[in-house]
Amino acid sequence: MLNNPRSHGLWEHSATPARETEALEAAVVADVAIVGGGFTGQSAALHLAQRGMTAVVLEAVEIGFGGAGRNVGLINGGMWVMPDDIPGVLGTKYGERCLGLLSDAPTLVRRIIEEEGISCEIEKNGTLHLAVGSQGLKELEERHRQWTARGAPLQLLDAEEARRRTGSPAYAGALFDPRAGTLQPLSYVRGLAAAAMDAGAQVFTRSPVVSYERQGDGWQVTTPRGSVTARWVIVATDAYSTGPWQAVREEQVHLPYFNLATKPLSSNLRKSILANCEGCWDTKEILSSFRMDQRGRLIFGSVGALRNTGNAIHQAWARRSLKRLFPQLAEVEFEFAWFGQIGMTSDAVPRFHKYEDNMVGFSGYNGRGIAPGTAFGRVLASYVCGEINDDDLPLPVTEVRPQTLRIAKEGFYELGAQIAHLAGARI
Repeated sequence: MLNNPRSHGLWEHSATPARETEALEAAVVADVAIVGGGFTGQSAALHLAQRGMTAVVLEAVEIGFGGAGRNVGLINGGMWVMPDDIPGVLGTKYGERCLGLLSDAPTLVRRIIEEEGISCEIEKNGTLHLAVGSQGLKELEERHRQWTARGAPLQLLDAEEARRRTGSPAYAGALFDPRAGTLQPLSYVRGLAAAAMDAGAQVFTRSPVVSYERQGDGWQVTTPRGSVTARWVIVATDAYSTGPWQAVREEQVHLPYFNLATKPLSSNLRKSILANCEGCWDTKEILSSFRMDQRGRLIFGSVGALRNTGNAIHQAWARRSLKRLFPQLAEVEFEFAWFGQIGMTSDAVPRFHKYEDNMVGFSGYNGRGIAPGTAFGRVLASYVCGEINDDDLPLPVTEVRPQTLRIAKEGFYELGAQIAHLAGARI
């Protein structure tokens, strides 16, 4: 997008074509104005339209331009934080409710894809959280204990089973989540938008919101060539927030994450790696992830930005790492390379904000955008329609607070990933 091959990479190349949209060039009246065309915004629009509400989505660039079109494509449940720690952060009522919602979120994604006929390369064979060494295995054993105590159907696998499923002997074990899976994220968000439009929502692209002001008992949000007057405004801009909701961006530290995709593997190579197409990531602090697309490309990623000196450092590290994990891929070339930004909150837990009366939004997904974004979008639709109130929400209402030393932290993460990868995976 925007003629930048480093922004969306493989996903832009292989995505289902987007439904045709235009910029807003009129004054429109609706029940709800939704700012942001990612997973949350499109899910909210779909569920509002299904309830008979008039919803207008305003996307600054194109559908899926932000995190929705740049990520790995893992449909994960839960959060990074250990389940038992969440009630300590959110309180018992909200903590367990949020865990329940996000535990079921992959099932919601699957159901929407099936009901709306969204073509997005979905794979339903689960995910593997891979243990690096004995400490990694201890972490997964504890995650398994805490999640299964809540009824989640996770399975703890030994080293031999992890080797059989991945094709690599590098791991001490794995935590298998059968609810999860992978998809083509840009195709999925484009499919959500098409489903929302089919249900009656309007979606405008190239329509950044430049201001908003009170209009009667609602709001008027203004774009360069148009406006929407609505009783409710849903802010769904998250880590890529700019303009009137720049504060949402300042509440999060950007953690860069890149992905590299190989050329399609031969049938022999394909059989030896991820034969069941699980999505994978490991327990390292500077983690790695890998998965297959439906053309047989291996998509390999980690923390870091593919710019300046980072481009050569991270790609060289990735080649060394793949050779260590899968020696048979030593000569395989990368066909696509791209990166984006993960918005990290101070406690790695999402936020629910009331920016003004009748102006609300979730943000801070901490690298778990697909399933949580879809689920939170549905919650926002229920909230706006009056089906639930503050006491029924999965998160408490909090104020927007900028993170201290945010710019310094972001520089540290980007440089630190380069330093780690410069020496990492030396064979």
